[in-house]
Amino acid sequence: MTREQIIASIDDELDRLHQVRKLLQSAGSQSFTGIATGKAAPKRILSPEARQRIAAAQKRRWAKQRKETSATVAKK
Repeated sequence: MTREQIIASIDDELDRLHQVRKLLQSAGSQSFTGIATGKAAPKRILSPEARQRIAAAQKRRWAKQRKETSATVAKK
């Protein structure tokens, strides 16, 4: 590659980068807020009632699993 070809290639790449920059600027900050700033998403906070419902549902699942396991062991 000659020096002129390399410079032309760099100019083409710069043109593409400028186009991408214009597209990103026109899109606004609505979809890139967390990515651009590096900030983590806010932590989700559950109410105490929601935590209790989730815990109760999990305990029911565990009880069902224990019941099925003990029934399978009893049949053998």
